[in-house]
Amino acid sequence: MSSSDIFIGETIGTAILILLGAGVVAAVVLKASKAQNAGWLAITFGWGFAVLTAVYTTAPLSGAHLNPAVTLAIAIKDGEWSNVPTYWAGQLLGAMIGATLAWVAYYGQFRAHLTDPEIVGDPGTEAAKAIEAREAQAGPVLGVFSTGPEIRNVAQNLATEIIGTFVLVIAVLTQGLNDNGNGLGILGALITALVVVGIGLSLGGPTGYAINPARDLGPRIVHALLPLPNKGGSDWGYAWIPVVGPLIGGALAAGLYKLAFA
Repeated sequence: MSSSDIFIGETIGTAILILLGAGVVAAVVLKASKAQNAGWLAITFGWGFAVLTAVYTTAPLSGAHLNPAVTLAIAIKDGEWSNVPTYWAGQLLGAMIGATLAWVAYYGQFRAHLTDPEIVGDPGTEAAKAIEAREAQAGPVLGVFSTGPEIRNVAQNLATEIIGTFVLVIAVLTQGLNDNGNGLGILGALITALVVVGIGLSLGGPTGYAINPARDLGPRIVHALLPLPNKGGSDWGYAWIPVVGPLIGGALAAGLYKLAFA
């Protein structure tokens, strides 16, 4: 496959992934959404279907890595690094496009949520100032775009992302690759989607299971740039964990694959 196919495929695929993934979170958490309070099951299955749709759409173009940790693992497995920057660039751009499209789709719900006194307080009041101070780190809708921990513990948060990504990538490498071994196959797309649902249900509680650096970083940048009223901070102090953790997890999975399965 050519570099242009890889870049276009990864951009389109990751955009679809984030549009549907951020979309289900927005549907569940934002005010004036018909799916508000649908719960964690809706979010985990929504992300699984997002993976399924994105992979089936773009696997013929790029192999549908859609995740820098997967790209890193396949590069370690094969010893082929020349296309890694192209994959990563397409994934980051696609994640930003997908997050922007989710904002467009839920524009009214974002405004309703972020101007509700129950969420942000009455302007100028002590309650509003207290909420603003609390949310200076992570704003009230940041979770639609990117992940954050329920308990801030660097070692635990990093370990959780490493473990979750390790499970994802070892499943991809052992069960999900196409015949060429350079991307997801038709059956592998379904397997990977179900693995993502499983990770969300079992390991998503502590950090929100980024398990994908582009999935977290791209939308976080979009959150920082969008003109959202009362949006609070983008939690840049935490942002390195859902980038570094998944890359470590992907590298460890590739190492185990070469040691035990290759």
